[in-house]
Amino acid sequence: MPHHRADRRHGIRLLLAACALFVGACERGPEVRQEQMLAFGTVVDVTLIGTDEATAQRGFDALAAQFDAQHHAWHAWQESDLTRINDKLAAGQTTTIDGDLRWLAERGIALAEQSEHYFNPAIGRLIALWGFHARQTNPSPPPATAIDQLLAHSPRMTDLHLDGATLSSDNPAVQLDFGGMAKGLILDRAMIALRNEGIEHALISLGGDVQAIGSRGDRRWRVGVIDPSTRGKLASLEIDSGENVFTSGTYERYFEYDGKRYHHLISPKTGYPARGLTAVTVVHEDATTADAAATALLVAGPEHWQRIARNMGVDQVLIVDDSGHVSITPTLVERVRFEEAATTVTVTEAL
Repeated sequence: MPHHRADRRHGIRLLLAACALFVGACERGPEVRQEQMLAFGTVVDVTLIGTDEATAQRGFDALAAQFDAQHHAWHAWQESDLTRINDKLAAGQTTTIDGDLRWLAERGIALAEQSEHYFNPAIGRLIALWGFHARQTNPSPPPATAIDQLLAHSPRMTDLHLDGATLSSDNPAVQLDFGGMAKGLILDRAMIALRNEGIEHALISLGGDVQAIGSRGDRRWRVGVIDPSTRGKLASLEIDSGENVFTSGTYERYFEYDGKRYHHLISPKTGYPARGLTAVTVVHEDATTADAAATALLVAGPEHWQRIARNMGVDQVLIVDDSGHVSITPTLVERVRFEEAATTVTVTEAL
């Protein structure tokens, strides 16, 4: 998560911006209150329905405070509680881990195993080697020898020994980076904060990853799926209260070298950016599962994503491969409306 404090843009009610982000539609109905913040290096859009101004402001303030606290605890490379833990692990020392970080470590172990380690929060060193632990990425790929040396140590979440609040590892190559699952927990905690203020109808978009509670008046929430080739709108998707929509895409962060694009979704198996799929969207009731699964399925690629989805208990998936072809699982078909009627879509077998 790049460093950005939760920067409030007070007084702005971004109804037009929300439409551009594909969150619902600009129609008459219940009163809509919106706020936009910068946190975790991305834009956070919050939409509240049927909430009075004073309650909405308390909700927005609670979110800003929460985002700042999470940033300082979870940052993967700027000084934080997590970097201090990683320093101890690199030195072969036992350390303490508690609160949300302990939860992320424990959940990360389970999700890594379910995904056959295509999702692997232990490869922070590999991500850093590629230059994605910085505001500016590397101008060129790292040397193959450096990648091979890291892969030889095969850092995995199962290298961790978690006993209560005590954490250790026999593998000094393990460096934790929860960027592939932390958004799920952030959204869960954010919705709890809003409910604590008496807010029952809300949608939060954290860099395009979405969680909803309640409804948008008498309608379901509707969010957009980005077309990775144009960054426009590929499709719209209806979701219900308590559902989450997460997307991993190779277009989100990358650099180009000698005419080839190198993106930030690094395969723990090869040490190089994953190939074969450009974007994966997952809908699930568990935010952290949706977050991790979107990454795991993209990294697993065309040959393995369906098996990994079954392993992780995910059955609502939309895939765009490197050729631009769209595949969608049967459970999602009736909820998706594509912008272009001519879009060629393959409906997969049931997961």
